Amino acid sequence: MSLDKNDVRRVAFLARIRVDEDDLEPVARDLNNIIGWVEQLAEVDTDGVEPLTGVTGMTLKRRDDVVTDGGDPDKVLRNAPDRVGDFYAVPKVVE
Repeated sequence: MSLDKNDVRRVAFLARIRVDEDDLEPVARDLNNIIGWVEQLAEVDTDGVEPLTGVTGMTLKRRDDVVTDGGDPDKVLRNAPDRVGDFYAVPKVVE
């Protein structure tokens, strides 16, 4: 897979990242290098290798999974940029 300037422009648009026209070619080159490295990883033979979920054999302490309401909505919403009653208010993102 190879990306060109138009692909980088499209990806930048979708990711909402501003990339100047002068930087499109170097970014495309960097992304192509990354994709090449990932394609090399696909060539590694992993047959018979168990998936690794952690680097140690330790079992982490776990708390009981209990649903609570937080107990103090004013404290929870103190840093909210906008709120309506006891809820976060967020801008509409889907038309």
